Amino acid sequence: MEIFNLDGHPHVELCDLLKIQGWAESGAMAKAMIADGLVQVDGVVETRKRCKILAGKTVSMGSETVRVEE
Repeated sequence: MEIFNLDGHPHVELCDLLKIQGWAESGAMAKAMIADGLVQVDGVVETRKRCKILAGKTVSMGSETVRVEE
């Protein structure tokens, strides 16, 4: 499992996290993957593209998983 640090920011939007992690090549691709139900937040499918991911959340897609920390 990878770790993503918020570095003082209150949150990261889900579509941005997918791009930062390299799971999506573009914002459009990230939004499409979310809309298709391919992304889970804390084990639950998340379809809100701009869902605010806070510290303590775990995001997964396929075999990839990242934990968000402060």
